[in-house]
Amino acid sequence: MKFEMNRTSAAVACAVFILAALLILPARAAYADSHTVTGKIIDASGNPVAGAMVTFANPATLRTTTICSQPDGSFTSRLDQQTYNLAVRRTGFKDLTRNHLKLNSDMWLPDLKLTAETEPKKLAWQLSANRWMPLILTRLSSDARRDEFIRQCGYCHQQGSWATRDRHSLQDWQNIFDEMAGMGGRISPELRAELPTAFNAAFDEKNYVKALTEPEFVAPPLPQGAAATATISEWTMGTSTSMLHDIAVDKDGIIWTVDLNNDMLYRLDSASNERRQFPIPTSNLPVGGFFRSSGLLQAPGVAARVGPHSLQIAADGSIWITLCLGNQIAHFDPRTTQWKIFTQNDGLYPHTLRIDRKGRVWYTLAVSNQIGMVDPATGEMRAYHLPALSYRQAATLRALPWAIWAANYVGYQLPVPKTGEPGPVPYGIDIAPDGGVWFSQLNAHRIGRLDPDSGEVKIVETPFPGPRRLRFDSQGNLWIPGFSAGLIARYDPAKGEFKTFTLPTGAADTPYALNVDRRTDTVWICGTASDTLMSFDPRSEHFTVYPFPVQATFTREIDFDKDGGIWTSNSSFPASHIQSGGETIIRIQPGPAS
Repeated sequence: MKFEMNRTSAAVACAVFILAALLILPARAAYADSHTVTGKIIDASGNPVAGAMVTFANPATLRTTTICSQPDGSFTSRLDQQTYNLAVRRTGFKDLTRNHLKLNSDMWLPDLKLTAETEPKKLAWQLSANRWMPLILTRLSSDARRDEFIRQCGYCHQQGSWATRDRHSLQDWQNIFDEMAGMGGRISPELRAELPTAFNAAFDEKNYVKALTEPEFVAPPLPQGAAATATISEWTMGTSTSMLHDIAVDKDGIIWTVDLNNDMLYRLDSASNERRQFPIPTSNLPVGGFFRSSGLLQAPGVAARVGPHSLQIAADGSIWITLCLGNQIAHFDPRTTQWKIFTQNDGLYPHTLRIDRKGRVWYTLAVSNQIGMVDPATGEMRAYHLPALSYRQAATLRALPWAIWAANYVGYQLPVPKTGEPGPVPYGIDIAPDGGVWFSQLNAHRIGRLDPDSGEVKIVETPFPGPRRLRFDSQGNLWIPGFSAGLIARYDPAKGEFKTFTLPTGAADTPYALNVDRRTDTVWICGTASDTLMSFDPRSEHFTVYPFPVQATFTREIDFDKDGGIWTSNSSFPASHIQSGGETIIRIQPGPAS
């Protein structure tokens, strides 16, 4: 593992990743033998090092297993009989690696000695994006500008890699902002004017070294409780161009994820390491799908035609998927591997999807400010308009589908604004116990309820900015992540009351999504800027932070299996921003609370 990577080495890493990812893995790579690996992590003086992340990478199965060293420096893991590469990481120390460890029997690894990192620049680069973000935020002129920066500049990746911490000329920054605008990250003229100076000052070596290492270097807290004894497993999926957007776990424990950039549905059997892929029908659409001639929402170098985004598993085991670029909804039957495609004729950009108790599929239409519905029983499709922030904005949003149609079919040149007020962006969605459909409007700082019978919409202002992917617990409370506020909130619909909880990783963290394990009502939150996943116990109001071993881990969705495993995916775009150079499916298996 490295803390810095130049562009040449990043390209080499991506090439190696592509070759590895294209390996055809055995359908049932079940290894009868497994062995226990134990060891101890010490420092140069022979003292135990607690909280070191010990990772065993299996090149044959493209799977890694990570555990933490305990207060006495010891660690224990049970692994299949294979050959592994070992990496040990603890903030404040240099990484330690050992390759080609052949595991033929139980193994004791001699004392693994970590050397303290003393170079200030390298210490600063060990810290995650939430520690770097304040270097930019403190240089912006107002809370409004700071909120706007976090929301609009954090859609796809962290400010957490070599690629995002470069200094640029004013013109280069403006070109970057133009590309962002085409992907939906449109910022105001005021922020465009402030950001180049703020970025270049924040990423000046003398400035960040002083801010992050003086008067002393402060490492992240050691994992505590169930996080200290957890096991983190990762499975490499896709290619270096992939974007594993969302994830879902079926009743048999099979993991499903979509690759937005490659129009693919993936299946992972974690017990056997078997991976399968199912190409999603593209309906003869060209690259860019419905948005092909508008220049909107199309990343440079990506050849997606339908862009699978969100997925959920229905009661019958079939899978529903939003195809954001294709402006479609897809239905996949795993038993027959047959697809059915529903075209979204009213509304733009099917986004996040949930299924109600009647089997109806509900989803946000992020670009056109609507909620969509498909009823599988009848084939009926509906779209409901949501309130905009102004009459002018509402008129623009209603005209946009026609303008894109004209761009596609009659050569109309659609003007793509590079600055200005972003749309409300209906983002998260969930179904309440009473059947009501609740949603968030990310840029409007609002949540709302749609009555599925009458179509009536009720809007609720949130006392924090950036509400994103929200979920209900078993008691009917709605849990909401404040993406640009570094918090989560509980909303009681019956009382109309909010209660907020600040993340332990700080106000500069960006909780992209959360989910609630309704068996215990534990809330799990994406620490998208801190390379963590967090759990929150509503009874004790206590957070537990689970750190990831890979820098620039960008998580978007969370799901659970029946054995207590928590699943997510490393979904940065581009994947080259991730330290490992590729995207993974991740499972956290919490350990016993220490």
